[in-house]
Amino acid sequence: MTVVLLVLCMVVGALELWAGKQSKDQARAFERRIDELREQVGKQNGVLVTVGEQLTAELSRVKRDVLPALDDRLRRNTFQIEELGELVRHADDYLKAQEARLHELEQQRITLSAVRRKLTDLETRLRPLAERNGAGPGGPGLETALDRLAELERSGTEIWELQRDLTRTLEDVEDVVGDLLRYAGGELDEAVRESLLGERPGRAALLPGRLWARDPRLHDVLAEVYERCARTAGLRVRFRSGDGDPDGPRRLRYFLAGRTMDELAGAFTGLLISTGADLDRAGLLPTDVRVAGAPHPAERPVPEDETAFKGLLRALHDSDGAVAQIGPLLAVRTREELLCAVLTPSQTMEPDADETVWDPAAVALRLRRAAAHQLWELTEWASRPPTA
Repeated sequence: MTVVLLVLCMVVGALELWAGKQSKDQARAFERRIDELREQVGKQNGVLVTVGEQLTAELSRVKRDVLPALDDRLRRNTFQIEELGELVRHADDYLKAQEARLHELEQQRITLSAVRRKLTDLETRLRPLAERNGAGPGGPGLETALDRLAELERSGTEIWELQRDLTRTLEDVEDVVGDLLRYAGGELDEAVRESLLGERPGRAALLPGRLWARDPRLHDVLAEVYERCARTAGLRVRFRSGDGDPDGPRRLRYFLAGRTMDELAGAFTGLLISTGADLDRAGLLPTDVRVAGAPHPAERPVPEDETAFKGLLRALHDSDGAVAQIGPLLAVRTREELLCAVLTPSQTMEPDADETVWDPAAVALRLRRAAAHQLWELTEWASRPPTA
């Protein structure tokens, strides 16, 4: 029995020695693996540091060299595009006048052809009488009239050809100007994106704007009210472009400068709070004013920017469908409601290449998804008379 116990003790000791050796081998292998991983991480960290330094240097070069040159080129292109736009407007007016003149010349050519045919018939009928009287087959006055008519016909044909060449030339000029406008729009979109991302330090922010109305008869009125509201808010129009049928709904895009997004967001939020409070002021009676001689709250003096802002909202409400954006402010008029919201820079940067940004129903749905503190329902306010 003792021998068995001794053997068991020796076996247990051998197993313990073998297990200890295996643990030490595993620990050494684990330490070696940790050292290998640490070395790999150190190498990758060095590579990342090098790449980061290169990216930082490249970004610094872009901010130092590329962006200022791009801004200068953008200003030059904007000025040139404005000149070309004015030239195109003059050319369009001239083209319309020439088209009217061409129509008149065509009518005159038709009339001259009819007169020539009548004179030819008259010459044919008078030729026998002239031969019996000893005269030539046609009098000198008749020949002169026919020559003059032929000359007028040739001149009319030449003028018509010149008008046609001028029309083709003006169409080519319009194509070139259209390409320049699209290029400038892309450059300005990029500048707006940089402003919203805060990538234009030391330079004035460039903010987006748009205006659309379903009724083409309201285009000029809404554009005037829109620009007055932007002007009283401390903004200036850097560039404006439009597309669409002149006799149908037109899309006007604005690029505005003068204030930052944060400043405008605070200003428009204050104006919306004041506008929403008008419903409460309208319910007050003079007896609600407890201080003797104090003015009625509904009769307080209204600042110019608030007047222009409310004028824009009422103009939108009087339409049967419209969309207006001034920087962070987005207002939409559907057939049933008038909604306003003050967007964040990230919300303002949402893609606007599709058609939904010009659709009042889609814009209203987008605003309904915004946070509650951003959305303002002003249908009831706009339905009241301005003096309420």
